[in-house]
Amino acid sequence: MTRRRTPRNSVIRLTTGHAARTLNHPFPCREPVLALDFGATSVLVTTNGPVTAEDLEFARQLAHAAHRFARSVERSFYGLPDGKGVAA
Repeated sequence: MTRRRTPRNSVIRLTTGHAARTLNHPFPCREPVLALDFGATSVLVTTNGPVTAEDLEFARQLAHAAHRFARSVERSFYGLPDGKGVAA
């Protein structure tokens, strides 16, 4: 991912929990939609029209960042003192 050139105006923090989930909607005749649900709040990620090379690059960056996030969560979970994590 390239370095941000403009400062952030705001940050929205959505935390995971028992109501958090992700859904992929691969519509056959239009652009796909990735839904990130956090209880009563949803974030929809999609393209602005026909899929472009930039959209493909963003999707790959998103997948890579999500994979790194999952690995960090796994390390935090399994790295707890008992070595097994915490039962949900």
